[in-house]
Amino acid sequence: MTLKQRAALAAYTFALRLLLPAILLRYWLRGRKEPGYRVAMRERLGCGPQVEPGSLWLHAVSLGETRAATALVEALRARRPDMRLLLTHGTATGREAGQALTRHGDHQSWLPLDTPGAVRRFLVRTRPALGVLMETEIWPNLLHGAEGRGVPMVLANARLSEKSARQGERFGALMRPAAAVVTDVLAQSEDDAERLREAGARRVALSGNLKFDVRPSPALLSRGKRWHAAIGRPVVLAAITREGEEAELMREWGRIQGRPPFLVVVPRHPQRFDEVEALLVANGLRVARRSAWGESPPVEALKADAWLGDSLGEMPQYYASADVALLGGSFMALGGHNLIEAAACGCPIVMGPSTFNFAEAAKQATLAGAAWQEPDMAHALRRALQVIDSELRELASQRALAFAATHKGAADRMADRIVRLL
Repeated sequence: MTLKQRAALAAYTFALRLLLPAILLRYWLRGRKEPGYRVAMRERLGCGPQVEPGSLWLHAVSLGETRAATALVEALRARRPDMRLLLTHGTATGREAGQALTRHGDHQSWLPLDTPGAVRRFLVRTRPALGVLMETEIWPNLLHGAEGRGVPMVLANARLSEKSARQGERFGALMRPAAAVVTDVLAQSEDDAERLREAGARRVALSGNLKFDVRPSPALLSRGKRWHAAIGRPVVLAAITREGEEAELMREWGRIQGRPPFLVVVPRHPQRFDEVEALLVANGLRVARRSAWGESPPVEALKADAWLGDSLGEMPQYYASADVALLGGSFMALGGHNLIEAAACGCPIVMGPSTFNFAEAAKQATLAGAAWQEPDMAHALRRALQVIDSELRELASQRALAFAATHKGAADRMADRIVRLL
């Protein structure tokens, strides 16, 4: 590293150490609504259990990355049945979902905070054979620490939006050396690959998007279809919504002429479930919560105007119950969420203007006739109502399934490259 790069890393480390108490306090306070954040907090400082050397370490920060990692873990186990997995996360929802990926001999842990001491303790206790970071997890001290201990690092399902690339340029002295030590970068698209090269990554390959390889649960799809039949009228799903989007939806929902469709709202963050329910009720809707029943909704739920999807791991069920989905995260300047899962469930998608997190998938889905992109919530809701009131709905559903099937294969391509490094 140059003197400027060393100074940038030192300044970053110093600032992170100063903020460490505040970061830990934030996790503890968040644990009031999501108790999972208070589990094994010492692991955040690298003080987790000792692990037998030689595991494949895979980091999936949150729920979406953990779900995407499912297909990669399956492909790796098919090639290396004796593989021991060390799975790390950054969020409580990711850690909870990750439990399903582990088997006897595997371990789960929080990713250590990116200070040299926490990273050193983590690596000493775990001694992995190889590390795989999902999507955009470039942590300078973690990567330099792994390099110093001879642990090859792979950035899998890698993506870098134009917005993130522009932001990264301001911290080039810090981020470029970190990206340069990554052994292998497996990019989702050619645009991602080019931006990652410009950001300092040396060995970049195009591998596709793992989310296309995630198979929706047949049991959840079947249950969602039964729910749709029981509701007995068109269903609009507001999927993975973020703060502010539900209020925007309610403003437009109240302008619908005649009887509106049935509404299902699934917020992105569990800590907002009560807040979103209160908003729906304040706008005159009778609301039933998914957590109030088991497999089949009771009569009271079917008489409601809307359901609140206050459960985790059931998105295929919600998509299968809907005629069309409004994609959350795309109506605020947040870059959107995973639309591939909706397509794989055969649910047509209407997006807002902000899709930079899934730019390539959004473009391809629109070209395939599986999705529409609109400038705001008002236009998006009008489009959704047009879809459910026409034969276009069934055609779009078929196109969504075809779109999802066409782009499979990333898990095998990535697993082949990772196994070679092992």
